[in-house]
Amino acid sequence: MNQPLHPPDSPSPRPLWAAGAWAVVAWLWFAGGSNYLTRTMLTTMRGSVLEDIAMTDAQFGLLTTGFLVVYAAASPFGGFLADRFSRRGVILLSVFAWSLITWATAYARTFEQFLFLRCLLGFSQAFYIPAAVALITDYHPGATRARATGLHLTGMIVGAVIGGIGGWIAQTHGWRYAYLVIGLPNVALGFALYFLLRDAPRAAPAASAVAAPPIRLGDAVRSLLRPSGYYYIAAAIGVQGAVSWIIIAWMPTLMREQFQMAQGSAGFATLGCLYTAQATGLIAGGFWSDRASLKNPRARIIIPALSVIVTTPLFLLTGWTHHIEVTFATLAMWGLAMGFLGCNTMPMVCLVIDARYRATAIGVLNAFTSICGGVAIYAIGALRDAKLEGSQVLMFAAVGVALCGGLLWLANLTVKKQGVVAS
Repeated sequence: MNQPLHPPDSPSPRPLWAAGAWAVVAWLWFAGGSNYLTRTMLTTMRGSVLEDIAMTDAQFGLLTTGFLVVYAAASPFGGFLADRFSRRGVILLSVFAWSLITWATAYARTFEQFLFLRCLLGFSQAFYIPAAVALITDYHPGATRARATGLHLTGMIVGAVIGGIGGWIAQTHGWRYAYLVIGLPNVALGFALYFLLRDAPRAAPAASAVAAPPIRLGDAVRSLLRPSGYYYIAAAIGVQGAVSWIIIAWMPTLMREQFQMAQGSAGFATLGCLYTAQATGLIAGGFWSDRASLKNPRARIIIPALSVIVTTPLFLLTGWTHHIEVTFATLAMWGLAMGFLGCNTMPMVCLVIDARYRATAIGVLNAFTSICGGVAIYAIGALRDAKLEGSQVLMFAAVGVALCGGLLWLANLTVKKQGVVAS
């Protein structure tokens, strides 16, 4: 049985760089918000863009599809670079790149130019999350890991929510102005991170006095392919991505159809409830997981697994009934579960993956989420064209929720059987 490199999530002596550990979370909170703001703002300014650049609805959808495809393909590679080289360097390159691309998008004149820049944006942003989460993990090696990860992710939620500012600016000043006024300040953020952000010492086998060999792509791939609970975690994250994208993309429509809500009210109520609950889950789940993991490291997996499993009956009930209170309860519970899962994703990975390949592992999970989410959105759209009812959409989501919880529980059982690889 593999032995841990050091006891997982145990209180460790406070290192010299720990004074800046929470400051790093704060700097990356703003970077994470920028990441999601610049990727989601396009969806809020559809009308303004279509008035200026000739494209069909299918082509407008392709702008997001192209982003997701390139983002998914580049994420594992971005994670590997963060493991192989400086995490700080990868983060800075990513922030500067997406800021300049956002600014350059203001000058797109044709659909082809817009699509090219959206794909470039996906490529540049794919490098950020694996490097940022891994850097936070380097700075938080013990019982603050889930809290730090969860707080960072709340920045992304805020960024996604305020993405609507792009639509407001586009409506009043034009979409090109929106890209300029949002892109240029992000360049300033990159310079701020250059002066404020530093790499931290990385985890290494304490029992060996021999210098660690350089990280190679083949070694990283072989490590991830080694039979472990990572298989189940990756599958669960993929299913979670599919369910979450179904809710984000289609729940406002279902709310409008079932409860005769206005379009704006349905979208605001759905995403507001979901994101508020998710932010709550990221913070509360982080505190809960950090405390529970001191006695049982597998609490990192058990807590999100149980939270997802108990959500399944609510999805089924929402599909069977048409009560708005039940629907909002389901959205709130799923948001909480996603918060518990989000703040524990990297801590789970740290239980089953060699410490040298953490960012690569997160990059692979990002790719799974994007691919499964894109496929799920298209599949539900196709089924809707075939006259699938809203209640049946929720039944499909319920199956996904149950599968996600079951996969997480299998990961817990596998870790219990094999032992912890890294902390």
